[in-house]
Amino acid sequence: MSSGNALDEEDTFRILLATDIHLGFMEKDAIRGGDSYNTLDEILNCAKSMKVDLILLGGDLFHDNKPSRRCLHNCITLLRKYCMGDSPIQFNILSDQTVNFNTTQFPWVNYQDENLNISIPVFSIHGNHDDPTGAEGLCALDLLSASGLINHFGHSHSVEKIEISPVLMQKGNTKLALYGLGSIPDERLYRMFVNNQVTMLRPKEDQDDWFNLFAIHQNRSKHGPTNYIPEQFLDDFLDLVVWGHEHECLITPTRNEQQLFYVTQPGSSVATSLSPGEATKKHIGLLKVKGRKMNLEKIPLKTVRQFLIQDVALADFEDQFTPDTPQVVKKVENLCYAKVTEMLEEAERGRLGCPLTPEKPLIRLRVDYSGGFDTFNTARFSQKFVDVVANPKDIIHFLRRREKKEDVKDEINVDYNKLVKNTAIEGLRVEDLVKKYFEAAEQTVQLSLLTEQGMGTAIQEFVDKDEKDAIEQLINHQLEKTQRHLQARGVATEQDIDAEILKFRDSKKNTMEEEKEIRELMDRTKAHRLDRGDQPSDVAMLDELADAAMDSDEGPSAFPPPARGRGRGGRGRGSRGRGRGAAAAEPKPTSRGRSQKPSTTSQSRSIMQAFQAPSQRSSRISPAVSYAADELTIDDSDEDIPFTKTSRPPPKYV
Repeated sequence: MSSGNALDEEDTFRILLATDIHLGFMEKDAIRGGDSYNTLDEILNCAKSMKVDLILLGGDLFHDNKPSRRCLHNCITLLRKYCMGDSPIQFNILSDQTVNFNTTQFPWVNYQDENLNISIPVFSIHGNHDDPTGAEGLCALDLLSASGLINHFGHSHSVEKIEISPVLMQKGNTKLALYGLGSIPDERLYRMFVNNQVTMLRPKEDQDDWFNLFAIHQNRSKHGPTNYIPEQFLDDFLDLVVWGHEHECLITPTRNEQQLFYVTQPGSSVATSLSPGEATKKHIGLLKVKGRKMNLEKIPLKTVRQFLIQDVALADFEDQFTPDTPQVVKKVENLCYAKVTEMLEEAERGRLGCPLTPEKPLIRLRVDYSGGFDTFNTARFSQKFVDVVANPKDIIHFLRRREKKEDVKDEINVDYNKLVKNTAIEGLRVEDLVKKYFEAAEQTVQLSLLTEQGMGTAIQEFVDKDEKDAIEQLINHQLEKTQRHLQARGVATEQDIDAEILKFRDSKKNTMEEEKEIRELMDRTKAHRLDRGDQPSDVAMLDELADAAMDSDEGPSAFPPPARGRGRGGRGRGSRGRGRGAAAAEPKPTSRGRSQKPSTTSQSRSIMQAFQAPSQRSSRISPAVSYAADELTIDDSDEDIPFTKTSRPPPKYV
């Protein structure tokens, strides 16, 4: 099928697909500060030149939950430049728009607003970087939605049940049902799918005439037992799923043989971490839909900064040097210099004929120094490439292969560096890192008062969204609640107190009640901060930490072991805590008043400020369904990727 003549333009939707633009990423960097803005300019320019009907964004338009004024200004300027004009809109909205766009006081698509002149409507779900926060549940996309520049959809207000109502569109004889679901914590959404609490609504009439397109922003690859969303969880009536959040560009549609739909993963348009997944060439997609047929054209992005990554294991060069070789460190440094120079030459060849590509590439050399080798001074090494590389401070990343955990017998002299495995961690989030810590830690350094889920949520709020009071408020709340419970139970002895505390904690662990209570507490914390008029501080360092934990391959060298500086867990009866946990054991008085502590033992216990992912839950098994094989032709080049879907038995109405 050719992209020009076979699809009749009057009945064909032309949709530009893009995800994870991350506007504002490293905007304070002198070299890379404008990368995200330049790429958004290219994306919108492509949409205008290709005369698309609409733009579909799969989340994370902004890199920060609270974008800077420069970031918002540039975004608004570009959207106004390319998406406003006199060009007529060729499709109509048939669904109830008050349900589709329920986050604004103007619940209708922006091109139907009589005060606006929109030529290219933009539809977007929110991601985990720009997700709604605060008591009112607003995000940066809602600012653009209220100003009429973006149509924000897919926002679920309930944490107990989700109903996804599609935006129903029609162009000529083609009917398109656009589903969207903004980012939700993976563990929560996984549990809701397992409990059949996620429903995708469908039109009651002519269900087989609709092309069903779904935009989602969740983990696709498995990061833990429930820290991802399996494709099998999605309904089988879908035709195409646009998967956001994953940064590796896998835009060529892949077929799920069980559910019989296709999945496209456009990936990010800017490299936010120096991991292998970011090194693939970046693309956006032009999706053409006519009837139940679709065609996807890959469009390479020209303004994306080149990123080259290579792995080197020093043990593989035993013919040149060994750990006992004289001046081995100097020889290792010379080897790394040669490897970086080769990558720079490769990057220069790749820029030939591409004047829009930034001059300085991103270079990462991961050096495995297992086997007794020593590292060299990376700061001094980087000075050699400061004028030719965009990331001179982190060209070299030293790592070692996983080492066997040693038994921890002395709880006082615990070496936390050995509890955390020395490996390159690719695509892990903060909760993943802390979960791995608890898996390696002994019983003497486990949480004894707080639940892992509650502490994890508080840490995420502190790191990702600069909620400085989140951890303190959670500790105070949990201490107060536990004290009231102990008084009500009439527990007096030290042994009974310990047993009752663990029993009380485990009774609420990983339950919907606990999740709702934690979320309400976090919302109250944000509301109190706003009432006081406090503004978030400069969180550049915290943002880099959160980003690295979410997407980076940085190992323990990038993150200090969780236990250091975060307070020790329970260390035996009568012992004193350490770090912040000890201070947290004596909460400050609040307006609600606090009952007396039942025992000095519970007062002296410290709190480990880390948490563990929820326990593994059972997966939902979809019934086996057999249909006739679809016809699919895939070309790995940058040309059109045509494929069609054959008819199937009518699905049941949800």
